[in-house]
Amino acid sequence: MIKQQNMKKDNSNTQEVSENRKKYLRKIRKNKIAVHLTQISILIIFIATWEYLANVGVIDSFLASQPSRIVKTFMNLTNNDLLEHLKITLIETFAGFSLGTILGVIIAIILWWSPFISKVSQPYLVILNSLPKVALGPIIIVWVGAGMPAIIVMALAISLIVTILDILNGLMNTDKEKIKMAKTFNAKKMQILTKIVIPANISTLFNTLKVNIGLSLVGVISGEFLVSKGGLGYLIVYGGQVFKLDLVMTSVIILGIVAALMYEGIEILRRKIVK
Repeated sequence: MIKQQNMKKDNSNTQEVSENRKKYLRKIRKNKIAVHLTQISILIIFIATWEYLANVGVIDSFLASQPSRIVKTFMNLTNNDLLEHLKITLIETFAGFSLGTILGVIIAIILWWSPFISKVSQPYLVILNSLPKVALGPIIIVWVGAGMPAIIVMALAISLIVTILDILNGLMNTDKEKIKMAKTFNAKKMQILTKIVIPANISTLFNTLKVNIGLSLVGVISGEFLVSKGGLGYLIVYGGQVFKLDLVMTSVIILGIVAALMYEGIEILRRKIVK
């Protein structure tokens, strides 16, 4: 009898936990839906308000454009060379992003490995990080030539130092107690790096990747402002020069969508790897 009573109690407790968990999951789901609906509503209200104010003349549609004109410009671009310009910008962005991330991680690991080199290079990293990279544009063009190489180098220059500093900071702040414990078991430095330090900084790496997407795009667009004959940056400059501000606004919006999709792609990759 006592065993049966205990079993009934256990079953009832399990059912209560299960119901509480279902309620909790439903609450989380409802909260996510509410957030997404609010985000979409804000966007719709903003676009509708923008269109209305432009139609009634409160906003000068020549200077600030309006959603309907942006849609028409987008359709015209789609029928012409939009994909070609988008391809150029994406190639340059991925090249600068990949080089900046790979080189930044490698250099950060070298600096973590050698405290002496890290201390020597620290003031130079700080100076390079604070230096406006766009000011290096003319020098980069002279060194590597005009065109895509100069744009990729510009993107690399903007993202590299930030990557080094962020990754190095994460490596240096890895749990010291775990490292000490590994050393007491005679773990080699390579083992500490691969078994403790790098796994502990996966989140730091992905946060850096998210930042690098934006920085790489900034570098690419800055380079396209200077030397490109194609790409979204070229469209923005061309639209400004001939006072086609609809083209400028359309290119900026496309650029924002591209950045958001890249950011979301990194977030999906992070979830899969962490899982």
